[in-house]
Amino acid sequence: MTEAFEEHKIVPENEWIEARRVLLEKEKEFTVLRDQLSRQRRELPWKAVNKEYFFEGPNGKETLAELFDGRGQLIVYHFMFDPSWDAGCPSCSFWADNFNGIIVHLHQRDVTMVAVSRAPYSKLAAYKKRMGWDFKWGFFLRYRFQFRL
Repeated sequence: MTEAFEEHKIVPENEWIEARRVLLEKEKEFTVLRDQLSRQRRELPWKAVNKEYFFEGPNGKETLAELFDGRGQLIVYHFMFDPSWDAGCPSCSFWADNFNGIIVHLHQRDVTMVAVSRAPYSKLAAYKKRMGWDFKWGFFLRYRFQFRL
């Protein structure tokens, strides 16, 4: 056994059930608090976007408004990919492996999702092809957009 297992407390089933019951109560309290916080976040006022932002991606140059693609909501995922890197962030890549499957579900809920990075589109397109992804991904020509989110 590893050292971590040797040091971990092992108890009879009745003690484990009691400890789990106590933790479950805390988890339920946390769930209520998280739901309240999520509701408050959804109720935040919206901010008008008065600046014109341009996105470069698979369809060439598009405005921020065009990225909505006729839908009522837009999710912009900031995928960390520095212009000097040869590959995207490993954690961002992990999450992006699941984007293709959720896009259709988001569209059914009036939501468009795009990923944005700081690297030029040619680098993003090559990495996207290598990874087998087909979600919309590009960069803002005035990349300070990410810092204003």
